[in-house]
Amino acid sequence: MLERKTIKNLDWTFLWLIAVILMSSLLVLKSASANVVTGQPYYFVKKQVLWIGIGFSAMAVVASFNYRHFLKLGNYIYLLNLAILLAVLLFGEESKGAQRWIGLGPFEFQPSEFAKIAIIISFAAFLSRRQGCLNTFKDLIPCFLYIGIPMLLILKQPDLGTSLVFLAIMLGMLWAGGVNPKLMVSLILVILLLVIIIFGILFVATDGFQNPPEELPIPLPLKPYQLMRLIIFVNPDMDPLGAGYHMIQSQVAIGSGGFVGKGMGNGSQVQGNFLPEHHTDFIFSVVGEELGFIGGSLVLLMFFLLITRMIKIATESRDIFGTLIVIGITSMLCFHVMINIGMTIGIMPVTGLPLPFMSYGGSGLLTNMVSMGLVLGIVLRKEQLTF
Repeated sequence: MLERKTIKNLDWTFLWLIAVILMSSLLVLKSASANVVTGQPYYFVKKQVLWIGIGFSAMAVVASFNYRHFLKLGNYIYLLNLAILLAVLLFGEESKGAQRWIGLGPFEFQPSEFAKIAIIISFAAFLSRRQGCLNTFKDLIPCFLYIGIPMLLILKQPDLGTSLVFLAIMLGMLWAGGVNPKLMVSLILVILLLVIIIFGILFVATDGFQNPPEELPIPLPLKPYQLMRLIIFVNPDMDPLGAGYHMIQSQVAIGSGGFVGKGMGNGSQVQGNFLPEHHTDFIFSVVGEELGFIGGSLVLLMFFLLITRMIKIATESRDIFGTLIVIGITSMLCFHVMINIGMTIGIMPVTGLPLPFMSYGGSGLLTNMVSMGLVLGIVLRKEQLTF
């Protein structure tokens, strides 16, 4: 149970920001799912309301638990995480060419979503024991292996988007963990160089991104459809009715919204079902078409305020373990927002990452609410440690 002196630390601004984003998501989802064929009006809105209720309950439970106990459980959480990810590859259910789900009665459980939380907690414990020992590339090798093993298991599903989230989490937490700044810059430059090399290989193999590749000069550890997404990102007109359809329709939807939008329920791309997955991955395209530039800017402002609030919470944490957890969650949230909104406006490849709190989806929403519970638990216990 939480003590009264602990509850007084409750960050109401943080809670209100989460609540406002969730209420906004229901309004947008109501319009986005109105014409999705399910046999029931607003089926997805009703289910999302249920998941929001479950999410707030989970957030309260996680916040009531003293996060400092996780410090001793880091290795066990990491091993359990690996075991569940292996179970997905062995016993998971396949859908749309990916094996990412485990059936639990009427619900589908996506372990890769909760693996993000597990890796943030366990990696925070891992780094907290290595303070002052992150000064050379050799010091970072254990960190790469620690993140790389679950990352490869998720890539095997295949789930490139979530794998990249792990990379973003690692970079953010290494920065907060006190890695040598010059080493951090070098690491980022190496990653950028690898990205340039991959796109260079694709440029050669596609005749300047004009034709689908017949054969790559160097094999890449990606599925054909994942490579196609990278190619289509540069030239969606290569396959306008196939791989490029999502990106083209999304840009048409957002562009047609103009400054003030067409009004809720009046978006032709959305209500005519021309825009695929508009209640999940492309929910921001609904905002752009029906609420325009103003609506899109307000959504970005809400996320900006939430992220800056979380950074403030990280700086006020009384121990490095709490700071690392909050920065890991902040990195995850930032990456999701950047990639999702970026892909809807055509400046990022389509990866299938949902927009946090906005896109429909039980596993994703529950993961986000649990992560907010962790942040809230750190806020509640920001008083000075006593021994």
